[in-house]
Amino acid sequence: MGENDLVEPSSPASPVPSDHLGGLATVLDLVRGGAARTRPELSRLSGFGRTVITQRVGELTGCGLLEEDRLGPSSGGRAPRELRFRAEAGVVLAAELGATSIATAATDLTGRVLASREEPGDVALGPEVVLDRVEELFGELLDELDGGAPVWGIGVGLPGPVEFATGRPSAPPIMPGWDRYPVRDRLAARYRAPVWVDNEVNAMALGELRAGAARGQQDIIYIKIGTGIGAGLVSGGRLHRGSQGCAGDIGHAAVADDPVVVCRCGNTGCLEAFAGGAALARDGATAAKEGRSEFLASRLAERGTLTAADLSIAAQSGDRTSVELLTQAGRLVGSLLATLVSFYNPALVIVGGGVSGAGDLLLATLRETVYRRSLPLATRELRIARSTLGDEAGLVGAAFMVIDELFAPERLAHWIDTGSPAGRPALAELPR
Repeated sequence: MGENDLVEPSSPASPVPSDHLGGLATVLDLVRGGAARTRPELSRLSGFGRTVITQRVGELTGCGLLEEDRLGPSSGGRAPRELRFRAEAGVVLAAELGATSIATAATDLTGRVLASREEPGDVALGPEVVLDRVEELFGELLDELDGGAPVWGIGVGLPGPVEFATGRPSAPPIMPGWDRYPVRDRLAARYRAPVWVDNEVNAMALGELRAGAARGQQDIIYIKIGTGIGAGLVSGGRLHRGSQGCAGDIGHAAVADDPVVVCRCGNTGCLEAFAGGAALARDGATAAKEGRSEFLASRLAERGTLTAADLSIAAQSGDRTSVELLTQAGRLVGSLLATLVSFYNPALVIVGGGVSGAGDLLLATLRETVYRRSLPLATRELRIARSTLGDEAGLVGAAFMVIDELFAPERLAHWIDTGSPAGRPALAELPR
């Protein structure tokens, strides 16, 4: 697929004057976010006069983004008519690809999941096979929704570094055949909608920020401990991707000098090679074969393989070897996280991913290490909590990635006149 498939040119200049756009975006955001539901509330929170509010509301209802709702409570005079954001006007498709799973969802324009699908998958099969299946699952979701609202945008989270500006993976260690693959171009041509692609951990962080444990927070670190390890950074209430999009890739930070343990990226000493889910499973299997854990040996003989969850179950049953392995992993992750906490000074650290949900021992060790090794000022009001969205964090975040981008004033200006960004894939190419 070539870049000529995207035939819609991006407009060189905004079709809506910036001063006018500011008022529209402000009013829309206040209603969309639930801060204001009536015209008097909009006037009070925005600082705009009654005439300006009436004009902007009229334009937004005229293009189908807002609509009149029920009467609100009266403050002494005539009861004001409430306004409602038409979240059902469009559908957002979201996909989160893990190393061994595919999850997809269709959401409304507030990020509420309307339908979802999840199944095992192997990202190493390559982009053609995997994205073929993603498109099949998208088709099932749209069929379930009975083809009502148009697709406004698509968000995809991938388990590797992504150049956010182009939507292309960049030398992903566990994704053979994906390097520089035009994920955005393919899906944009297929659905005629704007597409954004990001690292799955960034999507998870955004999901928690918009709809999970980090709602209302400004400075957070989301750390995923799964097959691999990564971090998502939120600064000032916005996701921090860095200049190329790879900020937070802590899984390949060096934590040891051991030349024997080789990471999937080809280097030695990487954090995920010692503390990720695959590393825990590997070390548990070694312990089982060497006779250091009867529990793990029995589990391995029964199932033929081990996972990090097996180590957690073994640890809860009093297996000393599993306790040691989980404790060691918690200390390694905690030590690196302690450096980040002192350097970045977040108010909240959220721990997610498959390994984080396997039990309390690893999380407790991680907490103890961070509080012991970080600067006292950095941990004085720091909270370290488990993800509240769990497995849905990446999907919800991928949907909000699209929603945030579509309603950014720089892009809103290019589609608000028609009331829909559907059919405009080149919107994703516009700079913010």
